[in-house]
Amino acid sequence: MIPPVADNFVAGEDAETLLDYVAETNEEGIAGIANLLGEHYDQRPDAAADTEAYVELAERIDERDLDCCISVKPSQVGLDVGADVFRRNLGRIVEHATDRDVFVWVDMEDHETTDATLDAFEENAREYGDVGVCVQANLRRTGEDLERLADVPGKVRLVKGAYDEPDEVAYREKSTVDEKYREYIEFAFREFDDGVAVGSHDIGMINHAVDCHREYGTPFEVQMLMGVRENVQRRLVGSVPVYRYVPYGPKWASYFARRVRERKENALFALRAVLG
Repeated sequence: MIPPVADNFVAGEDAETLLDYVAETNEEGIAGIANLLGEHYDQRPDAAADTEAYVELAERIDERDLDCCISVKPSQVGLDVGADVFRRNLGRIVEHATDRDVFVWVDMEDHETTDATLDAFEENAREYGDVGVCVQANLRRTGEDLERLADVPGKVRLVKGAYDEPDEVAYREKSTVDEKYREYIEFAFREFDDGVAVGSHDIGMINHAVDCHREYGTPFEVQMLMGVRENVQRRLVGSVPVYRYVPYGPKWASYFARRVRERKENALFALRAVLG
């Protein structure tokens, strides 16, 4: 059972609890992005098990007619076993989900996974269309990656990047990352036809995206994490499509610890919950 502090950031340990949570968020006008917690599997059976869990999840989202997509980590569905395993497993998920009108996002992990992730995304996007990929503004290569992706069907999710990457591949200064993020938002709105997702809790960046939408007309959505600035998420409903990234599953402890480490306000929130 997930303790009261952690359940602000994780929907539950099983799919049924997740789906009930998403149904509640849908009533508030907020769509869900479901992510089964798990990563860095180096054995085929583990990757296969989570692949099948996502296939079943797509069916259940369709059955309940929820406004919810799914988001998959490459190392969760086979990348650490082999790029071919990852491509096959991702293809199975995307094909199954597309048949049920459930959109699939491919998360981005550390810089060593970028090429394999983009290759698998492009392969699936050209075959199925209803798929998106995350790109990270802190990586020095991202400008070139966006130019490549501009001609690929599907969506792109822009985030600042949360991995601790080496200097030679990533910008480290917050001001530089912010500058690049603004630049890439504008590029995406100008060059992408199928839609842009702004994955940020930074109101300034969201406002910048709104300005770019007004200028270029590109459809877009805002994506935020469960448990982080949910009051802002509710305020945005009606002005822009809002998606809440909703993790679930028994591997919740490490995810919760990471959320608390990443943001001081998350730690304060958790402390207030413990102290009442």
